Amino acid sequence: MSELSRGSHNESQNSGAPEGPRGGRGALLRWFFILFLIFGVLGIYSVLQRRSEHQVLAQRTELMSVPYVSVIHATPINGGSEMVLPGTLKAYVESPIYSRTNGYLKKWYKDIGSRVKSGDILAEIDTPEVDQELAQARADLGTAQANVNLSGITATRYQDLLKTDSVSRQDADNANGDLAAKRAMVQSAEANVKRLEELESFKRVYAPFTGVITQRNVDPGTLINAGNGGAATKQMFNLAQIDPIRAYVSVPQSFGPSIHEGLKACLTLAELAGRNFCGTVVRTANVIDPATRTLLTEVDVPNPSGALLPGSYAQVHFDVRYSGQRLSLPINALLFRPEGTMAAVVGSDSRLVMKPVTIGRDFGNAVEVLEGIEAGDRVVVNPPDALQEGEQVSIAPQPAENPPGAEAPQTQKN
Repeated sequence: MSELSRGSHNESQNSGAPEGPRGGRGALLRWFFILFLIFGVLGIYSVLQRRSEHQVLAQRTELMSVPYVSVIHATPINGGSEMVLPGTLKAYVESPIYSRTNGYLKKWYKDIGSRVKSGDILAEIDTPEVDQELAQARADLGTAQANVNLSGITATRYQDLLKTDSVSRQDADNANGDLAAKRAMVQSAEANVKRLEELESFKRVYAPFTGVITQRNVDPGTLINAGNGGAATKQMFNLAQIDPIRAYVSVPQSFGPSIHEGLKACLTLAELAGRNFCGTVVRTANVIDPATRTLLTEVDVPNPSGALLPGSYAQVHFDVRYSGQRLSLPINALLFRPEGTMAAVVGSDSRLVMKPVTIGRDFGNAVEVLEGIEAGDRVVVNPPDALQEGEQVSIAPQPAENPPGAEAPQTQKN
């Protein structure tokens, strides 16, 4: 029994010996399979994550490729408002004053800002060369007159001798011819003296009309050249008549028929707030400028106090009323292209529509739009030049679009 027990025990040990290694390899394979599954899941997740990131990047790139624009609405202009246009003030008469003789400036009597009357002396010129030429011309005149006297005596004597046949008729004719020639020389000398006297009279420069000295370009000792002969000729003074004063206004073509001679117009200036300077339309150019499509109009305004200065900018209020609703847009909402002035409008499908517009009055930082857009159109402000018809755009968020109570441009009211 003991032998049988040992035998069976040995057999059991022999039969269990190979099961240990096989069991260890199975567990190792299971761990390898689990790791393979983990790495496979991580790989699939990584691929999906990258694909998702690529999709998001593509979407963002597509969104970024669509330009963002800011939009506004046109501002209504109250109907019945008066017509107000910018104007430029100019002197009624303005003239540069040059010398008519050569010399050196001896003294000036009027400076800038001086009010002068017609005939007032402005400056005096020292003309030594002209003085010497005048003295020589007078001496030549005296010589010519002495020669005339001598020729006259000779001719008279020859006429008396001719009566007694003491001289030939030819000698008498020669004496008479010499007398006529000497008289012509006297006339020439007299004309030369008068010319130099007139030239010397120009050594005193007088005001040709009543006005204000706006420039003085010479000082004592300055070399003065006669006339307006180029760079070597110096303008002495500039004289301007400022009462009345002219206001030049470029009236848009659409309002040209409303402008006529005698129409009342008043000027206002920012630096003279609360004051109106009224005058009348005296003339128009009677032609539309093809470059600006405007009618040049002149308004004459009395200016006895001199408050209005030439070169100033003024708002000209014409006594013309019109009805109907009109719109205005800021200058930076317009595109100036070869085909004309246009406004970029964002349509309901977020695509651009280029609308040609007709411009009316210029308010400085805004213009009146006569036709081309409507009050509800979303107009792109500060549009890039690269914008094209039908281009897809996105509207940038804004804190407020045309705040309630926005008024028309201030230039529409007194």
